[in-house]
Amino acid sequence: MTSQTYRPPSADQIRRAPKALLHDHLDGGLRPGTIIDLAHEIGYESLPEHESDKLGLWFREAADSGSLERYLETFAHTCAVMQTRDALFRVAAECAEDLAQDGVVYAEVRYAPEQHLERGLTLEEVVEAVNDGFREGERRALANGYRIRVGALLTAMRHAARALEIAELANRYRDSGVVGFDIAGAEAGFPPTRHLDAFEYLKRENNHFTIHAGEAFGLPSIWQALQWCGADRLGHGVRIIDDIEVAEDGSVKLGRLAAYVRDKRIPLELCPSSNLQTGAAASIAEHPIGLLRKLHFRATVNTDNRLMSGTSMSREFELLVDAFDYTLDDMQWFTVNAMKSAFIPFDERLAMINDVIKPGYAELKSEWLFRQTAVTS
Repeated sequence: MTSQTYRPPSADQIRRAPKALLHDHLDGGLRPGTIIDLAHEIGYESLPEHESDKLGLWFREAADSGSLERYLETFAHTCAVMQTRDALFRVAAECAEDLAQDGVVYAEVRYAPEQHLERGLTLEEVVEAVNDGFREGERRALANGYRIRVGALLTAMRHAARALEIAELANRYRDSGVVGFDIAGAEAGFPPTRHLDAFEYLKRENNHFTIHAGEAFGLPSIWQALQWCGADRLGHGVRIIDDIEVAEDGSVKLGRLAAYVRDKRIPLELCPSSNLQTGAAASIAEHPIGLLRKLHFRATVNTDNRLMSGTSMSREFELLVDAFDYTLDDMQWFTVNAMKSAFIPFDERLAMINDVIKPGYAELKSEWLFRQTAVTS
């Protein structure tokens, strides 16, 4: 064994590594125990399980079932218990705490305010409850020795007709914790072009937005999100791989759309475990992120729905390290990509990169070199 022998970062180092998260759904990341508590408080009796471990397993199995009906049912349960100010505050605070304990130093967490109005809350009350919850979670995390900053993305549902209203809401709260806008929901049959008025409004207001595109529907969805709507980032965007040809000799040819995405440094919010559940790849080892990393696309690593995928940012990186022999340098590359692509001001992104992320990885690399030296001596 030589000093050049590859040794992957340990699970503890991966957890402690500073991470940036751009694509995480608030209603897809609840603690199972919290769902049970909130259901009891409001008399919601439709949960499939009433013990925390069993309920968490049910969510993962439903998401893995291959049944769209069962997958959507998972969100029906989480949204059902997120209909009061106290519930939204608790879920948001716990979200920030959980991410911070997993080593996430910056996160953009998205949710659809229109899905939390069943018990009389207004859109504004929903946003303020979530924002207050994030701030409380940041405070609790700091008290426990973890540093995190959480920004909210307000999501409009692409099958509904409230996108402009939600875009205006995002703009009103852009200096109060909301950092951008998103649309989500089924891509097929609901193209982003249905909501051009919202995107035109956001562009006039010089505001940021991402669009769920290229997850299930493919290249047309990506093209529309970019060329018709002007998205700053692609939510998932994993299907850009369909515009990349790999010959038998290993040579690679990019189609016009893939070349445009790479040339323009358009961020891809890739969610490996979730992408497997939606059929983008058969395994992590076959996930397009491996090739996209080699080709230097602006690829980022994300969780999507931590509850449904049984995952975390550390878990996603553990899977990638195992599949692609990634090092701490690779993790830092993905993390800096994400921070460069965040929807906060440039100077704040730069400060996070230079003052938090790079020093954090430098310390971990020093530990790694010490381990290497100890093993080879």
